[in-house]
Amino acid sequence: MEVPMFLLIQSVMALLLASVIAGAAFSRKSLNRSGALAGFLVMAIHFACSCRFGALLLVFFFTSSMLTKFGEEKKRSVDEDFKEGGQRNWTCRIQVLANSALASILAMIVAMNTGGQDRCLDTKDSTLLTGLIGGVIGHYACCNGDTWSSEIGMLSNAQPRLITTFKKVRKGTNGAVSLEGLVAAAAGGFVIGLAFVIVGWLTVSCPADVTRKELLVVPIATFAGLCGSLIDSILGATFQFSGYCSLRKKVTMRSSVYLFLNQLYIYISLILHFL
Repeated sequence: MEVPMFLLIQSVMALLLASVIAGAAFSRKSLNRSGALAGFLVMAIHFACSCRFGALLLVFFFTSSMLTKFGEEKKRSVDEDFKEGGQRNWTCRIQVLANSALASILAMIVAMNTGGQDRCLDTKDSTLLTGLIGGVIGHYACCNGDTWSSEIGMLSNAQPRLITTFKKVRKGTNGAVSLEGLVAAAAGGFVIGLAFVIVGWLTVSCPADVTRKELLVVPIATFAGLCGSLIDSILGATFQFSGYCSLRKKVTMRSSVYLFLNQLYIYISLILHFL
């Protein structure tokens, strides 16, 4: 079967762009070697499937990376897993990488049905495609909201509260939330929704009524960002261990079941995307 020329060009451009971005992230120590390789694969798939999907991944990666580096001195005193420059490796960011793998699968399913061309978010055209595209948007809204919440919430001057009991706890405790963190979660989702809409205006021509309806993505993504953070906080408060090391004067967290619960979080989030 002959591959359409535009799809071939798009795939080559995706590989080149992914190589440049992953290489730059590695050289700036935003990613280590294994993280850069994983990032290259995920970015190449996203851009080859849709410019919109690629844009969502980039917005998530760059904004979360910048926020990770913001307020490093304060975070170093709170986070036991803090790394200089906010470097993200395979071990400490396995949840993000696993989530990206699921988003990549959704993106490939969409591409198989669209031939790699961006489509309008129109239920009248295809309810299935709308649901799949909505799943990718919701996914990155949740990821970005959760990351923004963690990075901004850690810098809050107020003492956070445990989401299950509302009791004040130490900063860095799993399941702890703050007003600043919740606002940041919503803002993280908002940015994802806005990016999807703006890139859509540049890459695909939709009827006027469909273009207006696509604006609903912004408030929905905002809500998804907040929900993603809340779900992660509830799971962290319920299942993940948090203790305090008096020697290092930091909250410490080690749990043998948390990797499994991270995966559970992924599937719960995915289900919520389609509701």
